[in-house]
Amino acid sequence: MKEVLLELNNIEKSYSGNVVLRDINLKICRGEVHALMGENGAGKSTLVKIITGVVQANGGTMTYEGKPLVISHPKAMFDLGIGIVYQEFNLMPDLTVAQNIFIGREPQKKVKGFLDDKKTNAQAKEILEELECHIDPEKKVEELSVAEQQMVEIAKSLSYNCKLLIMDEPTSALTDNEIEILFRIVRKLRDRGVAIIYISHRMSDLDAIVDTVSVLRDGNMISTRVYTPDIRELLISEMVGRDLTQQFPPRPDYKKGKLMLEVEHLNSGKRLKDISFQAYQGEILGIVGLMGAGRTELMRAICGSFHRSSGVIKVEGRRVNIRNPQDAIKEGIAYLTEDRKKDGLFLNLSIRENIISASYDYFSKGGFVDDSKAEREVRKYTEKMSIKMRSATQQAGTLSGGNQQKVMVAKWLCNQAKIVIFDEPTRGIDVKSKYEIYELVYELVQSGVTVIMISSEMPEILGMSDRILVMNDGHLVGDFDKKDATQELILQYEMMEVD
Repeated sequence: MKEVLLELNNIEKSYSGNVVLRDINLKICRGEVHALMGENGAGKSTLVKIITGVVQANGGTMTYEGKPLVISHPKAMFDLGIGIVYQEFNLMPDLTVAQNIFIGREPQKKVKGFLDDKKTNAQAKEILEELECHIDPEKKVEELSVAEQQMVEIAKSLSYNCKLLIMDEPTSALTDNEIEILFRIVRKLRDRGVAIIYISHRMSDLDAIVDTVSVLRDGNMISTRVYTPDIRELLISEMVGRDLTQQFPPRPDYKKGKLMLEVEHLNSGKRLKDISFQAYQGEILGIVGLMGAGRTELMRAICGSFHRSSGVIKVEGRRVNIRNPQDAIKEGIAYLTEDRKKDGLFLNLSIRENIISASYDYFSKGGFVDDSKAEREVRKYTEKMSIKMRSATQQAGTLSGGNQQKVMVAKWLCNQAKIVIFDEPTRGIDVKSKYEIYELVYELVQSGVTVIMISSEMPEILGMSDRILVMNDGHLVGDFDKKDATQELILQYEMMEVD
């Protein structure tokens, strides 16, 4: 029997009379990976915030190493040996990787008051090498990709002598190779006796590392049991409150139409090299590639938010000059960024303001927003997306990650774009929300919209795409029809040597 490190008894939490956690009981043992699963809005994030002292429970008790757990500030959490890797990054973009890992704990020189940058960089490099991550510790975080930033977050947490490590969707932005590296680290920590609370919506993560799994739904603890692969469908049923027999919706009847987007010989220094492709009306075009392959940079170059040194872009056969995102919007191109908090939403504005933010021309009347028209459209898309909210006036930043993603999708659905680019559309969201977004993607394609989907999840790309483009080191190396594409073939092209 493993020793209990953290125990929660009868935890309750409510906001303004709205109960978000009810009578939660949970035990976390040393040397165990304990998965915490549930839909977005089920209460996982609130529970983690209570454990880490960010918010206080309204009732119940917590014990850690047999003593009452009281955390009054972040340093107290770290001093207790509790670390957390958030799904949404908590890094300082203008500082280096090493400075972010050791912020507030930088090694000092013998002369008091001076930081030892050389030692800081060396220690950061050692941790990154343990993660098998080849990131320059002297590089600024703002220069890193989303996946690289995630690895820095993990390294930052590992820099503490953790007894309890909480990981919130740590694999959501990583490639398969990076995920396997992370799993090796998790297993190593588990073998050392570290307790790990692992929050994920990826069933494959559970198969690889999880010992025990608990399911939350609507603020209630539904079950806790030893994890085995044969309980997957049971877990999904417990999470959504009903049987979900299919990962993807049935494919509706839609046909490829006219040529909508043409990209010819697009270049951007060493990042994008002579890329040409086409995308058609009524088509889901998937784009895959390992980290650094250039998938996101390509889409951002098309949308005017990444430098394009040369190349031609045509929309419906007409050459267009897209210099910035506003030009892209005018041409009917919508880009749903992979980093919703940084680039996708105005977190301090309401859900309503976010949804109409890309469509003011449509809602304006004589320079003023037509409130009744806006209310109708906002109601339509919040209902369509099943956004869990108190009202449309609620700040977007107060929503769960999955519901923030839905608001971002609603914003572009409201915009009536002709070409919609989804960059990691289901990153960090639950099974039910994924299914709803897939249904919306199919609705868009049926209505004649061209959908381009970047995803690191191979089942998603193979399950949803009509055609798949493969990126490798800034080159477009493969273009496959759905019927010809396999995971093995795509991986072969992702890893092949290119000139």
